Amino acid sequence: MDNLNDALQKLKLTAADGTSDNVEGCLDCLLQALAQNNAETSLKVQESGILQVFPRLLSPHCSCVAKVANIIAEIAKNEFMRNPCVDTALIPPLVQLLNNRDQEVLLQTGRALGNICYDSHSLQAQLINMGVIPTLVQLLGIHSQHTALTEMCLVAFGNLAEIESSKEQFASTKIADELVKLFKKQTEHEKKEMIFEVLAPLAEHDVIKLQLVDAGLVDCLLELVQETVDSNKEDDISELKTASDLMVLLLLGDESMQKLFDAGKGSVFQKVLSWLPSNNHQLQLAGALAIANFARNDGNCIHMVEIGIVQKLLDLLDRHVEEGNVTVQHAALSALRNLAIPVLNKAKMLSAGVAEQVLKFLKSEMPPVQFKLLGTLRMLIDAQAEAADKLGKNIKLVERLVEWCDAKDHAGVMGESNRLLSALIRHSKSKDVVKTIVQSGGVKHLVTMATSEHVIMQNEALVALGLIAALELGTAEQDLENAKLVEILHKLLSDDTSAPEIKYNSMIMICTIMGSDLLRKEAQNMPFKEVMSKLRRHENKLVAQQALVTEQRLIIES
Repeated sequence: MDNLNDALQKLKLTAADGTSDNVEGCLDCLLQALAQNNAETSLKVQESGILQVFPRLLSPHCSCVAKVANIIAEIAKNEFMRNPCVDTALIPPLVQLLNNRDQEVLLQTGRALGNICYDSHSLQAQLINMGVIPTLVQLLGIHSQHTALTEMCLVAFGNLAEIESSKEQFASTKIADELVKLFKKQTEHEKKEMIFEVLAPLAEHDVIKLQLVDAGLVDCLLELVQETVDSNKEDDISELKTASDLMVLLLLGDESMQKLFDAGKGSVFQKVLSWLPSNNHQLQLAGALAIANFARNDGNCIHMVEIGIVQKLLDLLDRHVEEGNVTVQHAALSALRNLAIPVLNKAKMLSAGVAEQVLKFLKSEMPPVQFKLLGTLRMLIDAQAEAADKLGKNIKLVERLVEWCDAKDHAGVMGESNRLLSALIRHSKSKDVVKTIVQSGGVKHLVTMATSEHVIMQNEALVALGLIAALELGTAEQDLENAKLVEILHKLLSDDTSAPEIKYNSMIMICTIMGSDLLRKEAQNMPFKEVMSKLRRHENKLVAQQALVTEQRLIIES
């Protein structure tokens, strides 16, 4: 320990008199002490005040610069040393050293910066602002044969890529080409995993997605899937999952997705179709998610339905009805929901039995599956009166919807259930459907839906309620009163922020409920006439005209 104290004293003197005699020996002594007891030695370094010597020793002309960077890397392993390193202004000279040609200097410099900035987004953002990303990408290209340097760059990329501001800088470099080149050379699982850990956050950026596709990453991933699909080794199973997940991520970008779809002729598109009938759950999942991503474009959807993908998805779902894989169920339903959006596909998908297959999952207790199931049915019945009529008379379905309308812990399921209830009425315009929904207790949920913060949901609820009142007012009047419909209509009409269509449909509703003694009396006891008087001057002509009609109706009925 006396040797260490002597070394620290000598290093301190170099700062005082500007000499550098025997600095290298002192640094060796310090490195040896750090190797024996890092934390205690680091504390002595902090107490000695020699950190202030290091900026001068980090000159590219200093013969022992690699050892200085190594010492900084070692002491910065301790959290209590990181702020002192920053306060002593070690980061700027270290960043400058990344332009050095010496591999050992580069390696130790990268370690030092990585350890100082470990787990600190603000310091990592500072490095990004100092332009380290293009420098590190160049280093990776130049020193790709140097294993330790390559790993240092990958660790740095993995940390920096987590910061959103890094993505634009990465996109302006050749990072995609360099990573794909490096990936192609790897045979070890650990090295592939390191590259995957960089690729995953970078592939969230749309520009980089396209760059990775252009660089040939997809072929690498498909090859890896092919190599690992039948293996039971833990490493291979892990690689299969990571590769297929990354493939799906690349498809989330519109440009990269369209490039890989290639009007239905793309090799990737063709390959993922073969994943659906696979016996491997991970491949089934990736295949269904890939189809769901390809189906974000109407033209793609129409093409996929034409070539029979719906049946492949139905076959896949059929394998997962009884205690199936929830993630696969969710993914396949997502794909069907997206495919059902274009008008041209709805009737074809209904004829193919999609609704019947989807209904098999009504018993699911998993909210993500429930959510997609509801969305798929809602898309299928849009403007499809016959299908809406058939589903709307399905008591099991309607009762389940009413149950899910109370799923307060799952807002998405609750919202979709309400929207599907409304859609069944709006698209069927059927007395039988209205009766089924009223008898199952659905009215109160539609009245609550009319108070939603989303205008589209408010409007869907009001249109459905209008049809209930027009078709089955006698059956529904008690439920409408219990749900305080008249009071809610008054609030919607009095609220200056209500959209014109909400005001218009609320007034239509008032005119319709005049056919009920119960609801008419309630309306007459509220100041609707004053509201109509004000709305007659509304800037929207339709609202103003309907206000006049509603006011006259109220006068006649009074």
